[in-house]
Amino acid sequence: MRLLGRRSECEVLDDVLAAVRAGESRVLVLRGGAGVGKSALLEFAADAAAPDMRILRAAGVESEMELAFAALHQLCAPLLGRVDHLPTPQRAALATVFGLQPGPPPDRFMVGLAVLSLIAEAADERPVLCIVDDAQWLDTATAQTLGFVARRVHAETVGLLFGAREVREELHGLAELAVDGLQEDDARALLGSAVGFLLDRPVRDRIVAETGGNPLALLELPRGLTATQLASGFGLLGTQTLPGRIEESFLRQADTLPAPTRQLLLVAAAEPVGDPVLVWRAADELGIAAAFAEIDGLLTLGERVTFRHPLVRSALYGSATPPERRAVHLALANVTDSTVDPDRRAWHLAASAAGPDEDVAVELERSADRAQARGGFAAAAAFLQRAVALTRDPGRRTERALAAAQASLQAGAFETAQGLLATAGAGDLDELGRARVDLLRAESAFAFQRGGDAPALLLRAARTLEPLDVRLARDTYLDAWSAALFAGRMATTADLGEVSRAARAAPPAEAAGRGSDLLLDGFALLFTDDRGHALPLLKQAAGAFAAGDVSTEEVLRWGWLGTAAAAFAWDFEACGGAATRQVQVARSAGALAVLAVGVNVLGQVVALEGDFAEAASLTAEADAVREATGAQVAQYGALVLAALRGRESDAFALIEETIAEATAVGQGTAVQYAHWTRSIVLNALGRHDEALMSARLAADDTPELFVASWSLSEWVEAAVRSGNPRAATEALARLQVQIRGTHEPWGLGLEARARGLVSKGASAESAYREAIEQLGTTRLRPDLARAHLLYGEWLRRQSRRVDARAELRAAYDLFVSIGMEAFAERTRRELLATGEKVRKRTESSSAGAELTPQERQIALLVRDGLSNPEVGARLFLSPRTVEWHLRKIFDKLSINSRRQLRSALPRTDYEAATG
Repeated sequence: MRLLGRRSECEVLDDVLAAVRAGESRVLVLRGGAGVGKSALLEFAADAAAPDMRILRAAGVESEMELAFAALHQLCAPLLGRVDHLPTPQRAALATVFGLQPGPPPDRFMVGLAVLSLIAEAADERPVLCIVDDAQWLDTATAQTLGFVARRVHAETVGLLFGAREVREELHGLAELAVDGLQEDDARALLGSAVGFLLDRPVRDRIVAETGGNPLALLELPRGLTATQLASGFGLLGTQTLPGRIEESFLRQADTLPAPTRQLLLVAAAEPVGDPVLVWRAADELGIAAAFAEIDGLLTLGERVTFRHPLVRSALYGSATPPERRAVHLALANVTDSTVDPDRRAWHLAASAAGPDEDVAVELERSADRAQARGGFAAAAAFLQRAVALTRDPGRRTERALAAAQASLQAGAFETAQGLLATAGAGDLDELGRARVDLLRAESAFAFQRGGDAPALLLRAARTLEPLDVRLARDTYLDAWSAALFAGRMATTADLGEVSRAARAAPPAEAAGRGSDLLLDGFALLFTDDRGHALPLLKQAAGAFAAGDVSTEEVLRWGWLGTAAAAFAWDFEACGGAATRQVQVARSAGALAVLAVGVNVLGQVVALEGDFAEAASLTAEADAVREATGAQVAQYGALVLAALRGRESDAFALIEETIAEATAVGQGTAVQYAHWTRSIVLNALGRHDEALMSARLAADDTPELFVASWSLSEWVEAAVRSGNPRAATEALARLQVQIRGTHEPWGLGLEARARGLVSKGASAESAYREAIEQLGTTRLRPDLARAHLLYGEWLRRQSRRVDARAELRAAYDLFVSIGMEAFAERTRRELLATGEKVRKRTESSSAGAELTPQERQIALLVRDGLSNPEVGARLFLSPRTVEWHLRKIFDKLSINSRRQLRSALPRTDYEAATG
């Protein structure tokens, strides 16, 4: 059945349903003001979907916005019998948030993946249509989860329809359908059906104009008004907004009812679940049970208590006096089972309190604890905020404000956290309390954007904590160092040097053995003393993180710094081990914020080894994590891969994008990385003058960092090739300082290669041979290939063509096998100059080269024995979407089974070496 005046909107919904029936997925947000007809269109879609589609429903309720996952439970309740079919981490996440079993707070994106898998599994039987009305009132946890699901449905036969007055942040970017008022002819027709007498044309037109064709207004505003009252249109109703006018029309109807009936309607308005038993019991508590017999058409009693429109609820609740609201909330609290639904009971008790009430505040604290255990940090913050308002004792008020700020920070509500910290800061705090306020402010700044303000805030917190809690102070110093490393030269006040000096002066660790203490002491020495004193500590710390000799908590919090320590110590084996360990632990724990950094770090390591296929897979995973979480982590792994691959347009586009984004949020190290990677591409292309400028920028940016050392290597090559020997000698001297005290072949090989460039005669040849020998003992195939290239170029310039061909051929074969296209072409031209004929060769003929990075990663995971649900869990995809990708992969590889992937995609050197 078509709706009056909604032909185009109904056609859009028909198209959505047709696509879902055809095996595709569709998401659509119906956006429009109150009463404009969104709910009617959603009902039209539900009717049109029956009976061949399974319909799941949920609706946001304004008074329930603070209860974590409340609306999600509505949507998923019919599917909970399928939870046992989910992979274990997903099953545990859903069981925890729905209170089915105790457990640690799950990552909210793991909850989203679990819901996606649950709905996709149901869609395997028949298409699923999810209808979510009043999305503007969804609780935050549900909105985040459904926003995640909406962005990740791909190959499922699933439709998601949202109705919302405004599109909240969690749903931004989804397809929208604007629902406006009816056209004039349709509006006149609808108005005529609502008014039982003939209206004069000017009056009718004025009503249509003032309502803007809003269907609910056309139906409800005339209700109960006489012809005389309507004679002037709605002008007599004042200057309220249209929703206000509609609410007033509902109140006019309610005002005609007896007082007990109006109170019963208020009970229903204050009870968000729509449970008729609860409403009945509360009415009995208030002595108004008999009023059920006199309810007008404003309320329907069935399996659920439903109002004719959400505006009825808001009108009744908003117009009640505070004592009236408190009375009905107290009644609802008294009839809500404290064992079955303690959180709603606590919320009703809080709403019934006329002033400070410690007993209720304690109940709210308990509800906050339960919400946090389910991962509902936004709900926990809301409970604690209300507890703050009900707390008379200044000390308890401050403690609760701090707890609420912590929960708000965990929920990503940074502005709310700042407001609560201001409340806490205004209280009577001891030194430890002040330090906690400072620490939370700093953590908020760092979590929000990892920018330049965080290091100074964390440093101040660490200094304050020193006399109060040595271990917490040292941990905070390490966090400050981490923040300063992200910020680089963009740190507003506390840079790496200042943080290092403060950390060096801090009290020593109370007990030996923690990897984080080794990191802090090593980094502090690195920037305040001779590098030779720092390197043993950093090497020991890196080894501990690589070998798994540190706690899971330390790996999750500082694992990437273990890789950084290995890079400072030039220990490439430890780089790989520490990066791999952090990614494994983060995946296992479902710690996606950690994974966003860890996969980027591991991607760099693998790219530096020359395993571009694995690096591309890790880049695809990093993209998936970043998209899923919104993590503001620069694309470090993708930068290194693009630079070494040498595809000019792709690399430069990513570099420019990184510089712009990182500059905007104050991530200076990402900018430094971008300049370094640009110098690699430019050296590969033979544009050495430009490469020199980029290498200088990177090396001088934060000169103590390992990326500056790598940039010095590029600087030497660019300076020599552009005819600037003085600059090359300067860069070599600086590089030699950076490798002082190390015996690792990575650093020694880069130094020898650079020394060969600035030397002459036998000294140059000896240096090149040393570089090849040192790098040949490592997995750093790109750097080894470049050593062969530079040696071959030097031999050709010495007119030793035969010897040059051998080195250049070795370089060329390595570059081609790795996929370093720009360096391969540079080497090919050198070979031609020696008189050797050489055809262009590319990696494109290798197995799987036509696969996209995401397809390749799926193929490799399946090849290694992972099931579709396990692959989906890794890449935030449903099993059905994984299967859809597999069909495309099989076509591209000309195979027809999972088993054949082993021969189509043989294990790489990196995989073989790492097991």
